[in-house]
Amino acid sequence: MLKEILSIAGKPGLYKMISYGKNMIVVENLQTKKRQPAYSRDRIVSLGDIAIYTTDEEVPLAKVMDTICGKMEAKAIDTAQYKTDEQLDTFMKDVLPNYDEDRVYKSDIKKIIAWYNLLVGAGITDFTVKEEKAEEAADDKAEEKTEE
Repeated sequence: MLKEILSIAGKPGLYKMISYGKNMIVVENLQTKKRQPAYSRDRIVSLGDIAIYTTDEEVPLAKVMDTICGKMEAKAIDTAQYKTDEQLDTFMKDVLPNYDEDRVYKSDIKKIIAWYNLLVGAGITDFTVKEEKAEEAADDKAEEKTEE
């Protein structure tokens, strides 16, 4: 689901990709539902392509969002609780205990919280990657055939 959700530099909020053309894509703001073009010159990043640094490896943002959703019971985060650096650090350690404190900045944590709230506000709480589900189903079918 996060592959279709975009962050566009210089524009507030998150956007859902509606369609694409030769040099632009049509996006819809998750909050206002207004559609507008985004051009190839804009810095556009899919949330599905973002990963969080840990001391071991990079963890996809979808897994982090899924963990947050589980801990928060699919409800919005009260941002007033996370104003100081220590509070942000505690939040991130609760969600992803081995995150790399040197490479994940406090502004990144604030952005994750803001994005989570925008997604929950738009009714998006399923953060699992569809390709992973399809691969698991294919693996299950392959196992069934080898057992027969």
